[in-house]
Amino acid sequence: MTTSSPSTRSTPAAPANPRSRVITASLIGTTIEFYDFYAYATAAVLVFPVLFFPTGNETTSLLLSFSVFGAAMVARPLGAVVFGHFGDRFGRKATLVASLLTMGVATFLIGCLPTFNEIGVWAAVLLLIMRLAQGFALGGEWSGAALVATENAPRGKRALFGTFPQLGAPIGFIIANTVFLVINFALPHPDGTAQRSAEFLTWGWRVPFLFSAIMVIVGLYVRLKLVESESFAKAEKSGAIRKFPLGEVLRRNWKQLILGTFIMLATYVLFYLMTSFTLSYGTKPTAEGAAAAAEKAGTAFDAAAYVPGLGFGYTDFVIMQIIGVVFFGVFTMLSGPVADAIGRKRLLIGVTIAIIVFGLLFSVFLLPATDPKFTGALVQAFLVLGFLLMGATFGPMGAVLPELFPTNTRYTGSAISYNVSSILGAALAPIVAVALWAAGDGNPWLVGVYLSVMGVLTLIALVLSPETKDVDYDDNIAAGATAP
Repeated sequence: MTTSSPSTRSTPAAPANPRSRVITASLIGTTIEFYDFYAYATAAVLVFPVLFFPTGNETTSLLLSFSVFGAAMVARPLGAVVFGHFGDRFGRKATLVASLLTMGVATFLIGCLPTFNEIGVWAAVLLLIMRLAQGFALGGEWSGAALVATENAPRGKRALFGTFPQLGAPIGFIIANTVFLVINFALPHPDGTAQRSAEFLTWGWRVPFLFSAIMVIVGLYVRLKLVESESFAKAEKSGAIRKFPLGEVLRRNWKQLILGTFIMLATYVLFYLMTSFTLSYGTKPTAEGAAAAAEKAGTAFDAAAYVPGLGFGYTDFVIMQIIGVVFFGVFTMLSGPVADAIGRKRLLIGVTIAIIVFGLLFSVFLLPATDPKFTGALVQAFLVLGFLLMGATFGPMGAVLPELFPTNTRYTGSAISYNVSSILGAALAPIVAVALWAAGDGNPWLVGVYLSVMGVLTLIALVLSPETKDVDYDDNIAAGATAP
C-alpha cells in the first residue's frame, strides 16, 4: 500500500489574488477616486463660483469654475503616461497605491484652502494646482483598476469583472452627494431652506473634502495586499517588458489609441452632462424666479441677458440625480454579462445609437411645463433614462479599452485612450454645454445636439474597431508576439 506525499499530490493552484480581493481592490479605489472628483464637481456648481471666482456675473463665475474643473482633464493624459510607464514596466500594484495617495492628498488640501476674500486671486491658483493633481492621479487610477479586475478575471467573465471598477463612478457619486446633502440639512437656514446657507459657504463645504482622508486609508490597506497578475508575470518572463512603453504603444498600437479614444468619447460627454450640467441647469432659477428675487432685493434685473434654468432647489434636484444614479449602477452591472454573452461591439453600437436619439430629445424633457409636478416628472424621467444609458455604455469600457492592447503596453495604451478622451469629452463638455445653453436663451436643445454629434463620432469608431470578446490575455503579451 502506497501513499502520496503532500509534495506529489496534484492540487489546483490557488489564484494569486482571490476574487474577493480583486473585486474589493478595483471597486474601492475607483469609488474613492470618483468620490473625490464628484465632490469637486458639486462644489464647482455650488461653492467655487461664489468663494473663488466672484466676478459679479453668475454665468462668468460658473464658466471660470468649470474651466478649472476641466483643467484636470488636461492633466489626466500626463498622469496616464507617467503611471502607465511605471505600471507597464514594474507592475500594477505600486502605481495603484501611488495614484490613490496622490488623489487623496490633493482632495484633502482642497478642503483646507483659503478663499478669494482671504488671499485674492491666489485662492484660484491654489485650487487649480490641487485640481491638476487630482486629474494627474485619476489619469493612472482607472486603467490600473481595470487591469487588476480584467487580468485576474475567470475565463469568459472579463467584461463582468471589468464592471467592478466602473461601479466606483455611481457609488462615488451617491456617497459624495449624500455627504453634501447631510451637511446642508444639518446646518441652520435662518432664511428658510435655501440652496446654500451662510454656514455652508463658510465651512460646511470643506467637510466632504476632509472626509476623503478616511476613505483613502481604507483603500490603501486593501491595495497593499494585492500581488501582480499572471498576465504581467508572463510578460516579464518572456522578456516582453519594454523600457519605454509609450514609444512602443505609439509605434505599434497607434490605431488602437485612436479607436479607444473615440470609443470613449460619447460616454464622457454624457457622463458630465448628466452630472455637472444638469445640476447647473436644474438648480438655476427660472426667469420669473430670478426677477422676483431681484425685486425683493431691490436690485435691477436684465431679462434679456439672463439665462434661465428650471428653478429646482439644490436638495430636491440632487435627490432626483441620486435616484437616476441608482439606475446608472444597476445597468453598469447588467452590461457586463451582456457584453460577455453577445460581444462588446454589438452592445456598444446599440447603446450609442440610443444615446444619439436621447440627445435629440433634450427639449422634450428639460423645458419647464405649466404644471411644476409635470416638469418634475419629465426631468426625473430624463435623469433615469440618461443614467441608464450611462451605465450601459460605461460598464463594458472596463474590458473594451484594455482588450485593445497587449499586456506589455496595456496600462499605457488603455490609460492614454481613456484620458485623452477626457479632454475631448469631459474637459470641454461642461464649458461647451454652458455656452450652448446661453446661446439657446435657456433652451438646452443645442446641448442635446452636441451630445448626438459626439455619439456619431463614437459610433464610427465602434464600427471600425474589432470585436475583443475572445482576445486571450495569456497569449496577447506583446504586439506581434505570443506567450511561449
